[in-house]
Amino acid sequence: MYLILLGAPGAGKGTQAAFLSKEMKLAHIASGDLFRKNAQQGTRLGLLAKTYMDKGALVPNDITISMILERLKEPDTGEGIMLDGFPRNIEQAEALNKALAETGRDIDKVVYLKVPEEELLQRLGGRWICEKCQTPFHEVTARPRVPGKCDKCGGRLYQRDDDKPETIKKRLQEYFRQTQPLIDYYSKRDKLLEIDGGGRTPEGVWVLLKTALNPPLKKGEKMSF
Repeated sequence: MYLILLGAPGAGKGTQAAFLSKEMKLAHIASGDLFRKNAQQGTRLGLLAKTYMDKGALVPNDITISMILERLKEPDTGEGIMLDGFPRNIEQAEALNKALAETGRDIDKVVYLKVPEEELLQRLGGRWICEKCQTPFHEVTARPRVPGKCDKCGGRLYQRDDDKPETIKKRLQEYFRQTQPLIDYYSKRDKLLEIDGGGRTPEGVWVLLKTALNPPLKKGEKMSF
């Protein structure tokens, strides 16, 4: 099975990726990890990618696709793969389609973990960190025993700039701006599998996801939750 996993920051994508990787024996291919690994190993593609990463620029499609295709040759991809962080736009999606078609492969499903923006803001905006030991807390899911004080060392809790509501809202708006065309793109091709991740535990979301993917949906078949 060849999957793409989409989800906004805070949607629980990392947790579901771990479930998928373990339970369905899918190789988890995260583009960011792939860039860093190749750069650290000094591969030809890694060094090329690093020249762009060092400038804060996006790595070109041809380098990214080549890196992913090289990754697909590794033994652990035999049971299938799960792409995370790629593609990020329609241009990349079309480049991926073309590259896979040349090897006789195709994406089976694009899983989109859909969570309301209000809930995403609550999940992401409630995090506080201890200034001494860096232990994380959350206003909803992991409250400290004493407000503003770390349970472990008694240090003061603070909120990082990236975790402040106004910053998070901008991050989410940018994500949806980039991703909505991609969701529409795969939906028109009967590839999109939308999972409602709002108001559920990670285990509850996993039950929905596993039910939808095992056994895999037939071509053209639609399933909604």
